[in-house]
Amino acid sequence: MTKPASGTRRSQAWFGGLDKDGFIHRSWMRNQGLPSHVFDGRPIIGICNTYSELTPCNAHFRELAEAVKRGVIEAGGWPFEFPVFSCGESNLRPTAMLFRNLASMDVEEAIRGNPMDGVVLMMGCDKTTPSLIMGAASCDLPTIGLSGGPMLNGRHQGRTLGSGTDVWRLSEEVRAGTISVADFMAAEAAMSRSAGHCMTMGTASTLASVVEAIGLGLPHNAALPAVDARRKALAHMVGRRAVEIVHEDLRLSRILTLDAFRNAVRMVAATGGSTNAVLHLIAIAGRIGVPFGLDEWDTWGRDVPTLVDLMPSGRFLMEDFCYAGGVPAVQRLLDEHGLLAADALTVNGRTVGENARDGVVYDPEVIRPWDRAIASQGGLAILRGNLAPRGAVLKPSAATPALMSHVGPALVFETVEDLKARIDDPDLPVDADTVLVLRNSGPKGYPGMAEVGNLPIPRKLVERGVRDMVRISDARMSGTAYGTVVLHVAPESVAGGPLAVVRDGDLIRLDVAERRLDLLIDEQDLQNRLAAWRPPEPIVQTGYQGLYVERVLQADQGADLDFLVGCRGADVPRESH
Repeated sequence: MTKPASGTRRSQAWFGGLDKDGFIHRSWMRNQGLPSHVFDGRPIIGICNTYSELTPCNAHFRELAEAVKRGVIEAGGWPFEFPVFSCGESNLRPTAMLFRNLASMDVEEAIRGNPMDGVVLMMGCDKTTPSLIMGAASCDLPTIGLSGGPMLNGRHQGRTLGSGTDVWRLSEEVRAGTISVADFMAAEAAMSRSAGHCMTMGTASTLASVVEAIGLGLPHNAALPAVDARRKALAHMVGRRAVEIVHEDLRLSRILTLDAFRNAVRMVAATGGSTNAVLHLIAIAGRIGVPFGLDEWDTWGRDVPTLVDLMPSGRFLMEDFCYAGGVPAVQRLLDEHGLLAADALTVNGRTVGENARDGVVYDPEVIRPWDRAIASQGGLAILRGNLAPRGAVLKPSAATPALMSHVGPALVFETVEDLKARIDDPDLPVDADTVLVLRNSGPKGYPGMAEVGNLPIPRKLVERGVRDMVRISDARMSGTAYGTVVLHVAPESVAGGPLAVVRDGDLIRLDVAERRLDLLIDEQDLQNRLAAWRPPEPIVQTGYQGLYVERVLQADQGADLDFLVGCRGADVPRESH
């Protein structure tokens, strides 16, 4: 082996020496049949793969990774694939959100501790996207993202089915007695009929759109179906581009700027994206060191209309969004109305504005013109008041307009188990004006802040035709869900937030236009209740979950672990041999 020239790449700290240490690193790698020139100083690209058969959204990633590798090799680099913890939303208990931060630690240390010059992040299922970006942001190497793509549209008995959204709808119809359990079960296989993640604008599709909007993914990353041949072609080009960004030293900190976050917020608004994006983008910003929080969400997104007519806010699905023009088409519309930070840099080397000029709307029913938006103010609403001093989140595009200004008496559920035990009780003291309140379900309380915030409508009201009510919790809601649901109340009840002392019958006022959420009791009464309140014992006190409960931040701070916030860089660890 000839020693490469000085001014070498990061990977040469492992592979570049002609001493004992270099011998060891190269020799062990060569047991895979690699020739010596692989270690001659060419860019080494780590492919961070969240493949798992227990994460069905990402179960096709083995094949997709091969396309990335072809692109890396074609561009003169060399790929090494490595696995990281895969947060599968559909199977992982008690909730995948509990393990997002753990997965990010896995990603961060795997990148920092291994010989790579650039990184490809392979992500798809909900928490796999933020966990990979968070971990990579803490290292700040040249990084590019590749989403796995949505499933094909569900089809059943002549109609379209959307993953998640139609589960909630059909399950309520079963509870109402309008369809049979057999009819419900018959839709199961027809809903998930190809590889890929949810094809509604749930969290996975929202974050895939964010990856593209924030500049971390190539154009059309979000919407190409997982089984479309163009997804593999895109993966190939991601591999090529991964090598190029190493040559350009295009680090993640040059991509994840404040303007990039502004573009992401507005994309979430324009697409009717998931409330989960709030937590994840705040956490990512915390890792890269960008000042970004709830106020920016409300300011930047408030006047952005929801243009994309997708479930759960609208009618169509991601496959339709792809054929209609995808994210570039939406970016062009935003740019035409002065709502795109056009100078923000993206991983393809062009600015967001330059990419947006290539966008075309091919179907104005799916991507609506400005004057036919499905919601004039599609941005996620950030609510504050004496019930949510540090903020709460509501998704206007998925809510019932008549409930956006509402006063009603509280009916409180202490836990998810309490909710499940009582919600179908025919004697439950509830009517359509009641405000359903769930507590002890936040980051510390659940723990992990599960997607239980879209509380089911009480059976006796469902049977009378009620399909929406105001619901409030410190929990989250699936991105595929809908309704007038207030989420992420901070501080959470277990941390001593006012939600902890709400009582049955207390009047609660929701005013989305004024961004208010208030408990209508005397201020002194509220302070007396809070003074008398005592925190419950943590559900878990040992292991990772015990660490999580002890160190997790509140929802308004992204629910990251406090000691993970910040960019620690990717300095090569000391030699161990």
